[in-house]
Amino acid sequence: MRYLIHLQYNGTDYHGWQFQPNAITVQQEVDRILSLLLKQKIYTLGCGRTDAGVHAEQFFAHFDCEVPIEDLHGLVKKLAAVDLPGIHFRDIFPVSDSFNARFDAISRTYEYRITTERNPFLHKLSLYCHQKLDVEAMQHAADKLLGRQDFGAFSKSHTQVDNTFCHITEATFIQTPGMITFRISANRFLRNMVRAIVGTLIDVGKGKMNEEQFIDIIQSKNRCRAGVSAGASGLFLVKVEYPNLKEA
Repeated sequence: MRYLIHLQYNGTDYHGWQFQPNAITVQQEVDRILSLLLKQKIYTLGCGRTDAGVHAEQFFAHFDCEVPIEDLHGLVKKLAAVDLPGIHFRDIFPVSDSFNARFDAISRTYEYRITTERNPFLHKLSLYCHQKLDVEAMQHAADKLLGRQDFGAFSKSHTQVDNTFCHITEATFIQTPGMITFRISANRFLRNMVRAIVGTLIDVGKGKMNEEQFIDIIQSKNRCRAGVSAGASGLFLVKVEYPNLKEA
């Protein structure tokens, strides 16, 4: 029987989602507690692979269970009572045996949060930038990301992917008092892609690069041309969409 688990996590104290042999990861802790409560070895497969220090306001992972879980509501309550720092379980529900949390997702949305005023309560939950940024220029450059393009210029080098094409459907800056939020949605993301894009757009905002140079970087497909990746602490996975999830 296959189940989908909906969770949230603060990635500050974890080395990303995916299991690593010599580091504590979110997946490792989730698998451990599920195995303990269900009294069988559980292996989850997540909807993505967030890096160390990256957060998730919405995250899904599927797992298989040898015996059907009779009381899903009770299991969710038990999970909520477990003291797992920075991890919160929201729900578990059955899905079809063919459902795949990673490959069935049709869209993911990330937010990158930049604070423009020092805020101790957002330490490790945002990037502080003391220099004034030209958000209008950043938005004009971000508009050039829309559509299906080769984003090799913003991909971590030497990754094992068939291609570096992605279809970006949203790339928007939102300003609120003391905060600049960059929201980006796409059918898929490459490793380190959002942080590389944000780091490059910050260079635009600082006047180190203009819109034409930003376009040249996209077209170059060369990671060395793009800016330094923005820090992990400001990045949040905020939405994952599936087609007909209830019928899955």
